Amino acid sequence: MEFDEGTVLLGGSPLRLFRISPRARDLVQRWRSGAPVGASRAAQLLARRLVSAGAFAPRPGATSLGSGDVTVVVPVQDRPAQLERLLGALGGLACVVVDDASADAKATEEIAERHGARFLGLATNAGPSVARNAGLAAADSPLVAFVDSDCVPSDGWLVPLLGHFDDPLVAAVAPRIVHATPAGTASSLSRYETVRSSLDRGPREGLVRPGSPIPFVPSAALVVRSAVVTGPDLFDPGLRGGEDVDLVWRLGQAGWDVRYVPAGIVEHGGPASLGSLLSRQAFYGSSAGPLALRHGDAVAPLHTSAWSLAVWVLALARRPVLAWATLAVSVGILANRLAGLVRDPVAVAMRIAGGGTARSAMPSLGNLARAWSPALLLGLAFRRTRRTAALALLIPALRDWADNPEVMDPVRYTALHIADDAAYGAGVWAGCAQARTVVPLVPRVSWRSRVWSSRSLRTTLAAGPTTPRQAGPARLEDD
Repeated sequence: MEFDEGTVLLGGSPLRLFRISPRARDLVQRWRSGAPVGASRAAQLLARRLVSAGAFAPRPGATSLGSGDVTVVVPVQDRPAQLERLLGALGGLACVVVDDASADAKATEEIAERHGARFLGLATNAGPSVARNAGLAAADSPLVAFVDSDCVPSDGWLVPLLGHFDDPLVAAVAPRIVHATPAGTASSLSRYETVRSSLDRGPREGLVRPGSPIPFVPSAALVVRSAVVTGPDLFDPGLRGGEDVDLVWRLGQAGWDVRYVPAGIVEHGGPASLGSLLSRQAFYGSSAGPLALRHGDAVAPLHTSAWSLAVWVLALARRPVLAWATLAVSVGILANRLAGLVRDPVAVAMRIAGGGTARSAMPSLGNLARAWSPALLLGLAFRRTRRTAALALLIPALRDWADNPEVMDPVRYTALHIADDAAYGAGVWAGCAQARTVVPLVPRVSWRSRVWSSRSLRTTLAAGPTTPRQAGPARLEDD
């Protein structure tokens, strides 16, 4: 989004306001039309900041990287049929199969040898983190693709990903992982997974970081630059769940970029029964506690401003006048801060504060209800809390169904949605109890939004990148 004839840009994750010069504006306009960033250091530094802030998405040009630069690491335990299928789909890619103490490790070894893959066997079951680390240690290529044995990459899945590694600040790139529907099956569970799989990050690409529209990517399929490994382990061996979230967040903290590129497609087999779906969701939720010990409130169920939260609370409490007044005050305070940065600070403040409060209301309710679903289910048992609890559970489910009404009828979809949320929430609470923390249940509320002035932007550009290395992507596009 732009204001003041393109000299003020609004975007990124978290949302930021950039004030740029007319010359920089002309550069941005050329980039939007498909022009390359160019060799100018000033242009590259501006592109670097916009891309790493999440305001623009890079469009890589032709790359010299190819399949010979990639080694695929496949952790596996007791999935011989799926492993056979995966290795057949990987074609001529170099592969390392790491058996995590399968009941019949010999069968795994035979399958790996039949497909020309290197085999490593672990004596005891150590979890996917240890298995992936072992495979990484055996690889000597500049890029390593971690692919779980129950995945099937589509033809050409690597091609859209490889060009991003020409940017030396990119540590990892993730493809889109979609639910694989077996031929001839159309169960309600399978249709539900097609639109609400926990592994599917959606159709829009972007930067991966906490608090953004793409807060994490799963390691079921993830390509990583080998050079990011600075110690004995890439994945935390102490985590059996959430190790992928931990990895991408650590990479971001170290100054690297992680990108999600849905143009690369990998299919993933979903749960075969409702019980297996709920068990999986509870397992995913249980990782919140251990992640909170490592990353603090990055795992909070809700990231919002105090002003937005106040408006929502007042609206739910049926105090519309106070809600509108609170929103007006927040717009006024932000407009005062924007004075001197934009020509019409009130209009910009209304887009940021007013629009942001409205757009984030439903996703915020859904995330909060998901984490607090055990308490909401308990609230259904009491007359004083029954209505509020029911609405908190039903509204996110029905809103999601409205986006995909062709999947199934609203009753079955809502039932599956609530069961899904309840299982995940139960896992969150169990993980919190085990880790002795409530951080994954407490909203993270910010009291001051970040605004970048022209002076602060000039300062950061003059200082150069603070990330591991510097480079400019080939082309840019609004993210």
